[in-house]
Order: sequence, then C-alpha cells, then structure tokens
Amino acid sequence: MQDAQKVSETSTPARRTYSHGVKSLIALLVLGTGSAVAGLLIVGPSGQNGPGTASAAPAPPPLAVTLLSATDIQPPAAPLETVTGTLARRETLTGLVQRLGAPPNEAAGALQTLYDKKLIDPRRLRPGMEAEVFLDDGHLSALNVKAEAGRNLFITRSMDGDWTAAALNARMIPHYQRVSAPIETSIYEAALKLGAGDQQVVDFASVFAYDVDFQREIHPGDSFEMVYETYTDEAGHPVKAGNLLYASLNGQALKRSFYRFTPSDDGETDYFDSNGESATKFLMKTPINGARLSSSFGNRKHPISGYTRLHKGTDFAAPTGTPVYAAGNGTVEWSARRGGYGNYIIVKHANGYKTAYAHLSRYASGLRKGRRVRQGEVIGYVGSTGASTGPHLHYEVYINGTPVNAMKLKLPTGRKLAESPDMLAEFETAKDTIDTIRAEQGAGLLSVSLPTTNPPSP
Repeated sequence: MQDAQKVSETSTPARRTYSHGVKSLIALLVLGTGSAVAGLLIVGPSGQNGPGTASAAPAPPPLAVTLLSATDIQPPAAPLETVTGTLARRETLTGLVQRLGAPPNEAAGALQTLYDKKLIDPRRLRPGMEAEVFLDDGHLSALNVKAEAGRNLFITRSMDGDWTAAALNARMIPHYQRVSAPIETSIYEAALKLGAGDQQVVDFASVFAYDVDFQREIHPGDSFEMVYETYTDEAGHPVKAGNLLYASLNGQALKRSFYRFTPSDDGETDYFDSNGESATKFLMKTPINGARLSSSFGNRKHPISGYTRLHKGTDFAAPTGTPVYAAGNGTVEWSARRGGYGNYIIVKHANGYKTAYAHLSRYASGLRKGRRVRQGEVIGYVGSTGASTGPHLHYEVYINGTPVNAMKLKLPTGRKLAESPDMLAEFETAKDTIDTIRAEQGAGLLSVSLPTTNPPSP
C-alpha cells in the first residue's frame, strides 16, 4: 500500500525560478526567431541563395507557436498544504477536520461520505485518532483518516465537487510474542519492560479480575506469562498487537492458566483453564482497574457524620474520570442522584443479585434506567459527588436485598466445556495449538515470530 504523499509548503527562494514548460518556451522562442531571420537573409526573391529583402518572402511562424499549447505555457499549480492533527477528548471528527483548516461545509460533506458507506462509526471514535487534510487555496481537496493501525480512510474530491471515499487496509503478517517474568513491583511494569503494551496488560488483568485483587494479592516472587499476537506489514514494520492468547499467573494467591477460545456453538469468545472451565464468573470481584482499596465492608465511623454504622460496600480510591465497569450482565434499575450517594447506579442481575456504584462524576453515554448492560461494559466514571471526602468508587453488592462483602463473596462460575463434549474436543485442539506456540517460543523472556503456525480463530 502506498501512503498518501504529503506535500508541504516551502519558503520561496529569492532568485527567480521557472518551470520546465516555461524554460522550454524561452528556448523555442529563441530558436524560432533565429530561424525566421535566417530565412529572410538566405532566401532571395527568385529562390536562389543570396541576400534578399524582407518583402521578398513571407516569414515563417515562430517555431514556439507550432509546438506549444496553451496548457504548456500556464504557470505551475501551487502546492497543496497539508495539516495533521489528532482527535481530542470529547471532540467530533468534523470538529477536528475544521480545526485543521477545512471549511465547515466541506468537512461535513467529506466525512458524510465515510458515514454513508459505513466505513467508520462516528459514535465510536477514540481520542488520539489521526487525520490529515490536504488544502488547496483554503479549500479541502482530500482527507486521510487513520481509523486504526493498518487501516486508512481516504476521501478525495472530483472535478465536479463530489466526494469519494475508500478504505485501504495494509496486508498484515501475524507473529506471536511470549512474555514471562517474575514480579518485583507489578505485572504492568514487568510486562512493559519486556515489550508488551498497555492493552495486553489490561487484557491479562481482565482474565484474572474474577479471582485476584491485583492491588492486594500480588506479591514479590509471583510470576506471570502471556502469549499474544503481533502484526507487521510486508516490510516487517510493526503495525499493531492483537489478541491475548494465553495468560498464566503463578502466585501465592492463585496458580492458574487460561487459553483464549471461541466455542462454535455460541460464538462467545472467552478464556478457559486447562480443564475447560471459563475464567468468567457471575460478577467481577472489582469493577475498576488500578484503584486502591480505601475502606472495607463493615462497621466504621463515618468520616463526615461521625457516627459509627455499617459501611455497606467497599471503597476504591481512584482519580476522577477513572472508568467504572458493570460487574455482571444485567439491567440498569437506577441511574440518577440519590442523597449522600451522589450520582448513583444500581444494576439488577439474575438470581436476586444487585450491584450499586456511588459518588460517580458522570454516567456513560446513553446509560439510562431499563437499559441492558454487559459484564465489563463502562457504565460510569469515578467522582466525588454526594457525601464524599475525595474521588473514589463506593461499590455495593446485595443478595435478595441484603448487603454482602463483595471481597469475600463466593460467586457462581461460568461455562464448563466438559458439559458439551464436542466443544471440549474443539477446545483441546485450540489449546494444543497455543501450547505449540509457547513451546516453539522457548523459555526466554521475549521471543517473536512463528508465521507458519496459526492460532485459534478469535
């Protein structure tokens, strides 16, 4: 794939420069004039060689007139101006393109072509997305939106003013990377030192979110291993990292490994241990990442009222704006302010379970009473609304109306493939494939490239 060529404006030099066409014009004018003069001097009135007069023979037209067209003698077109920028938080793509210099109506018209072709969803734009505008005398001539790694969306303007959009996808070659190490301070720090990215660490934490509290149950000397996909272009340049295929934790709190697998009967991708039991549980143990437990479930002296009473939930201190996730699948029963709870959400789950989330700074876009939410979906953001001394999430779990300690709750497990022999056989095949990748990667902490081995379909 050839990327769109950027053309930048350069400062005009002091000396005069001419285009190729103009230089040709000057040369041909000289030649044509010389030819005409020579004809007058050489050709006499009788056609014999010798001096003659100007009226004896008509002068031929200048050579330049016969060889140059009007197009050839037009001055060169001005270079296009290119401006690049990235999408800011809470900014629309139209707003970004206008900020880069495109007139509002042209920016809207060009981007509408993308939306009409469903090449991009304007509701699912991520901050940091890059756009590049090509301007011709202040008007939008073309636009390149880097929708994601290896995928560019090009919009060009035709002579009649219509916009045309197309997606160009880089041909990506899959590789596999294995990272394994003892933990000294945190999994995040150890994994990033060995080349893993933020997304791989987040995926790893999500797999174990039902079993481990990463803030309090990870100790020095514990170890981890992860295997994930990476992609390069045809020149070998890294393009992006893909799915986490394998996650293992060997620690004081837990010793367990999980494999990524998509059963063919329901198409729901999940992580399963070596026995085919899902990592997913009915509720997540902590519905927030990277938070510090600041107050536990039980009787305590309230920091504002001063009274000792039951603290019905668990508090997680985190910066304002930290995402809060639905602990399980369910229906939003409440999404509004409620007294000292401030901005408050209640989600009703199956079997008499409910979870509640308090002191939020704001709700996720589109969240409302009656809406269905999926486990791990962002429903709100940490804040300090209501009776609160600082930004934190107050998280509660109720069973048949009674508050319980979420940190000590024994939760129902997810799917067990042993109950579906055909699916268990599929899983064993996928597991063997991933174990082959691990074995061929070797025992080193970092290794790349197994292009001949295919992982299970995500």
